[in-house]
Amino acid sequence: SRRLRRMAASQPGFLTLKPSSDPTDLVGGRRKRVNKNKKKNWNKFSDITDVEEFLEDVRHQERTTGGLLSEKSDDSLFFVDLGQTDKAEQNAEPDEGKKRKGKSTRPLRIDLILQGDSFIPPPKDVLAYQKPNAKKLRRIAQKAEQLAAKGVVPRAQKKLLNRRLADRTVKKAVAEANNNPDRDYYDMWAQKSKSPADPWCVLQTGKQQVKRPKKLNQKPSALPAVEVIAPGGSYNPDFLSHQALLQEAHEVEVKKKKQEDKLEKQLAVNREDKATAETALREEVEGLIEDEEDEETSPNKEDEEASGAAITVTEKKTERQRKKEKAEKRKEQQQLSVKRQTVQQQQLFQLRSIKAAIKQQEQQAKKRWSKRKEKQEAQKAQPRRLGKLKFQAPDLEVQLRDELAGSLRQLKPEGSILKDRFKSLQKRNLIEPRERAKFRRKLKVKYVEKRAFKEIT
Repeated sequence: SRRLRRMAASQPGFLTLKPSSDPTDLVGGRRKRVNKNKKKNWNKFSDITDVEEFLEDVRHQERTTGGLLSEKSDDSLFFVDLGQTDKAEQNAEPDEGKKRKGKSTRPLRIDLILQGDSFIPPPKDVLAYQKPNAKKLRRIAQKAEQLAAKGVVPRAQKKLLNRRLADRTVKKAVAEANNNPDRDYYDMWAQKSKSPADPWCVLQTGKQQVKRPKKLNQKPSALPAVEVIAPGGSYNPDFLSHQALLQEAHEVEVKKKKQEDKLEKQLAVNREDKATAETALREEVEGLIEDEEDEETSPNKEDEEASGAAITVTEKKTERQRKKEKAEKRKEQQQLSVKRQTVQQQQLFQLRSIKAAIKQQEQQAKKRWSKRKEKQEAQKAQPRRLGKLKFQAPDLEVQLRDELAGSLRQLKPEGSILKDRFKSLQKRNLIEPRERAKFRRKLKVKYVEKRAFKEIT
């Protein structure tokens, strides 16, 4: 019987009651034995087509009808066919068609495609309904409702009620009637636009102009946007102006040289601090030989320590000595008071000299104030420290006498306009001084010899 069943199953067109098995399960015409105790074989060798078909049918019913057909009532699934409608309704339809001028009530196909054909609502976006501190706010609202039911006003609301409201409304002028021929005419196409401070704008908008801070009108630097080079920088300058420019460039180089020499001098090692053969030998022998001087000075130190440990006893003063000291202090105080009175009397005769000294102090204060003012004005033309780097002035573009060109055709361009503008922005305190970012390689470069190179070598 088993043999007959296998032969019938192998013939084409034979339908079995059980679902067809996977051909991978058959090995040489026989079913492959699988250990179902292992979890990895559950999904691989288990037949769940009937479960998937059932779930697909449930999903299809939910999409088309909005739920399972078994749970719906008969009224929602079936209706009673009453046949043709009344003649009045039939006559009303052509009238509506005439009104619509033959237009069909059938919707367009593009609208039908865009309409949703599923009764399942879209998934709810949980993040759209979440609020920060929602639990805390809900608790506060519940507490406020409880207090309102009891008739208690919260503290924050009580403060708002007790606060005096400020009259911030701008009193508008009484607008003239539109039919008044003598009213002011406003030309909206005029070239000059009305400013916000204009009374007409205040009347229409009800808002006054905001005052611009005075600090915004001040420039960060008194230097011009484009500085003109000295006459000696021309392509064909005269001798004196060219020499003046060379002298200025020479002073800049001398200043740089002095700074470099100063730095080298500070970093230089003193000759006395250098190690010699004698100092090296003394350092090696130190601690091996006992000095005689230390042995001689040791007993003297013991005597000093013994004398320092002795207790000093001070003699107690007698009553006569105390009275004498009090009398001397009283006499000194009297002498000081008399001296002060004589000094004050003498100052009455020195009023002229005191007035002259006060006048001199005021003049010196004015001079210091004027110097401070001049220094502040001079600092306006200097670059400030805006970042961690200081401003470094660019090098002067100077040509020697032999390098000067006789005409504009022979003139060679020098410098860069972009760098010049960048330095100008730094000098005028518009941007902070910067330096080019250094390229740092993250990984080390590895040199490898190719096989072709190895074969040649």
